[in-house]
Amino acid sequence: MKPVSRIILDPLVLTGKPVIRGTRISVDLVLELLASGWPESSILNEYPGLEREDILACIRYAQEIVRSERVYSTPHHGKITG
Repeated sequence: MKPVSRIILDPLVLTGKPVIRGTRISVDLVLELLASGWPESSILNEYPGLEREDILACIRYAQEIVRSERVYSTPHHGKITG
Protein backbone atom coordinates (compact mmCIF):
# COMPACT_ATOMS: atom_id res chain seq x y z
CA MET A 1 0.00 0.00 0.00
CA LYS A 2 1.34 3.45 -0.90
CA PRO A 3 2.17 5.34 2.30
CA VAL A 4 -0.24 8.19 1.73
CA SER A 5 -3.05 5.81 0.70
CA ARG A 6 -3.09 4.93 4.40
CA ILE A 7 -4.25 8.50 5.07
CA ILE A 8 -7.85 9.44 4.33
CA LEU A 9 -9.99 12.54 4.57
CA ASP A 10 -13.62 11.72 5.32
CA PRO A 11 -16.06 14.43 6.38
CA LEU A 12 -17.75 11.89 8.66
CA VAL A 13 -14.53 11.13 10.58
CA LEU A 14 -13.10 13.90 12.78
CA THR A 15 -14.84 16.50 10.58
CA GLY A 16 -12.63 15.66 7.62
CA LYS A 17 -9.21 15.93 9.27
CA PRO A 18 -6.63 13.59 7.74
CA VAL A 19 -6.70 10.31 9.68
CA ILE A 20 -5.09 6.91 9.42
CA ARG A 21 -7.38 4.64 7.40
CA GLY A 22 -9.63 2.49 9.56
CA THR A 23 -9.02 4.60 12.69
CA ARG A 24 -9.98 7.89 14.25
CA ILE A 25 -6.32 8.68 14.85
CA SER A 26 -5.42 11.94 13.16
CA VAL A 27 -2.21 12.65 11.32
CA ASP A 28 -1.65 15.72 13.48
CA LEU A 29 -1.85 13.61 16.66
CA VAL A 30 0.87 11.28 15.41
CA LEU A 31 3.02 14.21 14.30
CA GLU A 32 2.49 15.95 17.64
CA LEU A 33 3.59 12.83 19.52
CA LEU A 34 6.70 12.51 17.35
CA ALA A 35 7.50 16.21 17.72
CA SER A 36 7.11 15.86 21.49
CA GLY A 37 9.80 13.21 21.52
CA TRP A 38 7.71 10.05 21.71
CA PRO A 39 9.64 7.13 20.27
CA GLU A 40 7.93 5.12 17.57
CA SER A 41 7.77 2.10 19.90
CA SER A 42 5.80 4.10 22.52
CA ILE A 43 3.28 5.27 19.93
CA LEU A 44 2.80 1.72 18.69
CA ASN A 45 2.38 0.45 22.28
CA GLU A 46 -0.11 3.19 23.16
CA TYR A 47 -2.09 2.73 19.93
CA PRO A 48 -1.92 -1.03 19.24
CA GLY A 49 -3.96 -0.78 16.04
CA LEU A 50 -1.21 1.26 14.40
CA GLU A 51 1.66 -0.13 12.39
CA ARG A 52 5.05 1.39 11.71
CA GLU A 53 3.91 2.07 8.14
CA ASP A 54 1.07 4.24 9.49
CA ILE A 55 3.55 6.46 11.32
CA LEU A 56 5.69 6.71 8.19
CA ALA A 57 2.57 7.56 6.17
CA CYS A 58 1.84 10.46 8.53
CA ILE A 59 5.36 11.80 8.06
CA ARG A 60 5.10 11.38 4.28
CA TYR A 61 1.72 13.13 4.25
CA ALA A 62 3.18 16.11 6.11
CA GLN A 63 6.20 16.16 3.80
CA GLU A 64 3.96 16.25 0.73
CA ILE A 65 1.91 19.11 2.19
CA VAL A 66 5.05 21.14 2.92
CA ARG A 67 6.56 20.31 -0.48
CA SER A 68 3.46 21.62 -2.27
CA GLU A 69 3.39 24.81 -0.18
CA ARG A 70 3.81 28.00 -2.18
CA VAL A 71 6.15 30.67 -0.84
CA TYR A 72 5.88 34.24 -2.02
CA SER A 73 8.36 37.02 -1.42
CA THR A 74 7.13 40.05 0.45
CA PRO A 75 8.51 43.54 0.91
CA HIS A 76 9.04 42.74 4.61
CA HIS A 77 12.79 42.53 5.23
CA GLY A 78 12.62 41.02 8.69
CA LYS A 79 12.74 37.39 9.53
CA ILE A 80 9.41 35.59 9.80
CA THR A 81 9.28 33.10 12.63
CA GLY A 82 6.62 30.59 13.53
